[in-house]
Amino acid sequence: MTTRAPAALESMRLDRFLWWARIAKSRETAQAMACDGHFRMDGRAIDRAHAPVRIGSILTFAQHGQVRVLRVESLPVRRGPPAEGRACYCDLVTSRVSSVDGSPHAA
Repeated sequence: MTTRAPAALESMRLDRFLWWARIAKSRETAQAMACDGHFRMDGRAIDRAHAPVRIGSILTFAQHGQVRVLRVESLPVRRGPPAEGRACYCDLVTSRVSSVDGSPHAA
C-alpha cells in the first residue's frame, strides 16, 4: 500500500512559498511580487498571490535588476533559516535586466 502526502503538502500558495523560501523579505512583499503581473510560473503569466506552487515548478521574475529563474525542489514546512530556504529551490539562471537597446538597466 502506498501513502500519499496530504494535499496541503502537494502545493503551496505562491506568496507563502516566496516568503518561506526567503526570496521575499515579508509576505506583503511576496504578495506584491505575485500580483504585479511580471511573474511567470511554468511559462504562464501569474497575477495572483494564491497561485499554487508545486515541486518542479519553474518561477521566472525580476528582482533587484536581475531576471531570476528558479526550479522548486521542495516545499518548505516553515520559514526557517536562509540556508533552509535556499534548499527549497535551484537557481537556474541569473542575468542582468537590459533595456531594449541592449544597454544595462540602472538598478
